[in-house]
Amino acid sequence: MTKTLRIRIPPEVRNYVWDRDRHQCKSCGCPATAGELTIDHIIPLAKGGTNDISSFQTLCRSCNSRKKHHLDPRFQRYFDL
Repeated sequence: MTKTLRIRIPPEVRNYVWDRDRHQCKSCGCPATAGELTIDHIIPLAKGGTNDISSFQTLCRSCNSRKKHHLDPRFQRYFDL
C-alpha cells in the first residue's frame, strides 16, 4: 500500500466541508466555531486514504487528536484495512 502525500487543503475546500458537515464534529456531534474545527481524512493517508473531497470529514480538535492516524471506528466495517 502506497502512502498518499499530504497536501495543504485550500480554504475553499475547507469551507465547503465545514458547510457540508453543518459545522458539527462528525464524531461527537458538537457544534463548533471554525477555530475549533479541523478537517480530517476518513481513511488516514498512512493507510491508503486519498486527498479527494469525499474523504474529508469535520472533527473538533479533541476528537481529531484522539483519532490520530487510526481509522475512524464508525467506518471500520466498510474497509478491510
